[in-house]
Amino acid sequence: MNHSLGIIIESLVAVLLMLTIGYCMVLNSRLKRLKADEHSLKATIGELITATEIAERAIGGLKHTVRDVNEHLGSQITAATQMSMHLKSQLAEGDGVIRRLSKIAAAARPATQEAAPAPAAPKVSPAKAVAAAAQAFSERRRTDGLAA
Repeated sequence: MNHSLGIIIESLVAVLLMLTIGYCMVLNSRLKRLKADEHSLKATIGELITATEIAERAIGGLKHTVRDVNEHLGSQITAATQMSMHLKSQLAEGDGVIRRLSKIAAAARPATQEAAPAPAAPKVSPAKAVAAAAQAFSERRRTDGLAA
């Protein structure tokens, strides 16, 4: 009986060792897959770091560009505002000149034309009419001996 009990115990130990060896093989394959995943994960992390650095440089460049655009746009807006005010004042002066020329043209018309309605005259642009009236007024003043 001693021998059979020893054989049973030794058989049981052998079976347990076989199970342990099988389990170690399964763990070894899992560890190999984990190592392969670790290498691919390291490569992915490296790519992410590179992409992050590129993005940070691009953001810095964009910030610099935005600052430059703000400075240039501000000066251009200021110049445009000044030009607009200058043009507004010139338009106001031009309007005043047109009004004075219209008054001169009205004063230069002979009294007979004001009393009698004029026959249908060909359409002349207001600018040409004002220029002709101013020319006539200056010629009339010169013949009277007065400078226009």
